Amino acid sequence: MEIRKVVIPVAGWGTRSVPASKNIPKEMLPIYDKPVIQYVVEEAVAAGIRDVVFVTSQNKKVIDDHFDHNFQLEAQLEQAGKTALLEKVRHVAELVNVMSVRQKEQKGLGHAVLCARGIVGRDDAFAATVGDDLMIGEHTGLSQLVAVAKRYNMPCIGVMEVPADKVNRYGIASGSEIEPGLFRVSSLVEKPAVGTVDSRLAIVGRYVLTVDIFDHLEHVRPGVGGEIQLTDALASLAAERGMLAVKMNGMRFDAGDWVDYLTANVYFGLKDPALRDNLRARIRSLVD
Repeated sequence: MEIRKVVIPVAGWGTRSVPASKNIPKEMLPIYDKPVIQYVVEEAVAAGIRDVVFVTSQNKKVIDDHFDHNFQLEAQLEQAGKTALLEKVRHVAELVNVMSVRQKEQKGLGHAVLCARGIVGRDDAFAATVGDDLMIGEHTGLSQLVAVAKRYNMPCIGVMEVPADKVNRYGIASGSEIEPGLFRVSSLVEKPAVGTVDSRLAIVGRYVLTVDIFDHLEHVRPGVGGEIQLTDALASLAAERGMLAVKMNGMRFDAGDWVDYLTANVYFGLKDPALRDNLRARIRSLVD
């Protein structure tokens, strides 16, 4: 199984981040010194993927532009002798090959993935990830999924355990554990009512999918919220050919959640030796 492309839906309005995202895509909000979407793309690169397919909208062109050259800025940095910053800016422009397709109507995550069908083309499989969610750590996120998908030659989804009273916020996977942290999926349900499922394995927006998912998406009827739910198509695909759920390593930050977003900024700030001591002192003074 070769995974050459990653599909990243970024067309949503980002209402959880309003008013910060009123005129700036939520995916471009900064976490420390990089926008959210760069962390997501770098996760794909770490998994060996260099072709990025953004499922976008007319207000999100700045996301494509971020991964292109800004020759005026580069010239200014070069003239000023700011070599380190120049290298950072050029690195982003050369990180991946970017392709975009418009999602002209906001009809759910499943519909967004379906919009990428023409670009994914005849590839056997592809990765997909949401554009506002960070997985931090070694061999986590898409790297973890790609390794499992290749080993078993099966589609895979990333999961994490959530409290039983919060299963109604996620797509929930049920299945049997075949090795530590790896489950053979038996069923999937989108945002089940609390108390209606035994599993606490929540889908966390990381997928390696075979291209026949598009056929299943074509036949999915609108589900929760009147949207085309990717989870419904995954359930159909799992029943037809099997699917694995992989418990994700590392830490996860949901950039659409203000506590997670602010925590991520602190986390990366504390990792910078130039900022660490002063930042720690300021945090202590605020807490006190």
